[in-house]
Amino acid sequence: MDSEAILYGIKLVLVCIVWYISSASGNIIGKLVLTEFPYPMTVTLVQLISAAVYLGPILGLLGVPHTGNVPKRYYFTMIIPLALGKFLSSLSSHVSIWIVSVSYAHTVKATLPLFTVVLSRVLLGETQTLPVYLSLLPIIGGVIIATLTEVSFEFMGLLSALGATLGFSLMTIFSKKCLHETGLHHLRLLVLLCRISALCFFPVWLIFDFRKIISSDDTVVEGKSLATPVLLLFFDGLFSMLQNVFAFTVLAMVSTLSYAVANATKRVVIIGASLFVLQNPITMSNFIGMMIAIFGVLVYNKAKYDQNQAKKRETILPYIRSDSNLNALYKGSLPHSKSMSNLRENGYVHPDDHILLQNNIQMDHVTLLPPMKDDKERGSFGLSDLHSRGVHHV
Repeated sequence: MDSEAILYGIKLVLVCIVWYISSASGNIIGKLVLTEFPYPMTVTLVQLISAAVYLGPILGLLGVPHTGNVPKRYYFTMIIPLALGKFLSSLSSHVSIWIVSVSYAHTVKATLPLFTVVLSRVLLGETQTLPVYLSLLPIIGGVIIATLTEVSFEFMGLLSALGATLGFSLMTIFSKKCLHETGLHHLRLLVLLCRISALCFFPVWLIFDFRKIISSDDTVVEGKSLATPVLLLFFDGLFSMLQNVFAFTVLAMVSTLSYAVANATKRVVIIGASLFVLQNPITMSNFIGMMIAIFGVLVYNKAKYDQNQAKKRETILPYIRSDSNLNALYKGSLPHSKSMSNLRENGYVHPDDHILLQNNIQMDHVTLLPPMKDDKERGSFGLSDLHSRGVHHV
């Protein structure tokens, strides 16, 4: 392995580590801030504003191009609905980790492949291979086990996590469609959605959360108590933005399958870190259910990757069968020229009769293909009637 490959591997590992740390930190801080400051819409809006403010300069420093063109009508038919979906999905996600544990919320979110398969079938008419369908079984089974054994189970927490997963699945499907139709860079689309979401829902936040915050008699709004949630909100928005940047960085560095595996590993890290830091109670059955669900995600990613690779092979090259049975074409003996060197007669040459083949003692005989037109004009070959014998069926 050369030094360049080693440096690339070290860079990838470091980026993944920072990605995992920012994701786990963001989820843990999100739980802490919602425990002390129970306003999920506020947390969601802060994350959107953070991404809208920070990502623009960062993308400029990274040299991310301004590609694609979005017609005005497309804003109403695709961009604004996507922004609405991003806000509602993020809000549902924050409600879920507010009500239930972070570990359980992320176990439920492991059902994302299930929603993606069902919605792709209903909305786009896509069918999957049998291994893809079978890979959904351990995901469903693991989530059921984790739900039945969850100590801090709340039905609204389950519904919120499922709603967030449904929303993110729809976002995935239509974001891909949007990127294909507009040619936008994916990070540019992310910034655009965050800005529109923050702008559209800022008035909604003023009506609901802001009024509750300023009218609340809770000590959280008093000067000394307000400093902690404000600081937590700042770091929550920062880590949320960072995990998006590093997620797309990893995606650009590795294959789709490797990214899917890294993303599933990230979910394991988030669950483990939340259990360690937040010390929420967990049973062995609950933990086994979580791991089964994560294992199902890995199996699904591999099955989906194999399916996509098979589709690519079918569209890139046709199946070609070559028939080299020359006896079926020629009656009698074939004029292989182990001893003949008359190229005009049969188009074959013995290795000893050609300077380029004299050192290739393993070859019994060789068939020369006819020279190209340019070669004949340049005089590279002295004979113009060389030909090869054979048949190919497509």
